[in-house]
Amino acid sequence: MTAIVDTGYSAALSLPPALIAALGLPWQCCDRGILADGSEALFDVYEARVLWDGKVRRILVDEADSDPLLGMALLHGYELKIQVRSRGKVTIKRLSRK
Repeated sequence: MTAIVDTGYSAALSLPPALIAALGLPWQCCDRGILADGSEALFDVYEARVLWDGKVRRILVDEADSDPLLGMALLHGYELKIQVRSRGKVTIKRLSRK
């Protein structure tokens, strides 16, 4: 699966409804959020277990009828590097603990 890194998205991950259903993710709650245009939206939240940096993590997944989004909650504690050009490389690296 590919996802769009969205630095304006504060949660961990969003997935489209069809993928959530295909994965059989259990529903957790309904939440509200503010979209990029300033409007407020209600959405369903599901639980998932993802393999992230070699470890299984339990995360909450927001349902959104869009491409999958990778948000800042999953990137916390990591360095994000982006080559800003067509087909530019994106790297995510764990920060050292100081």
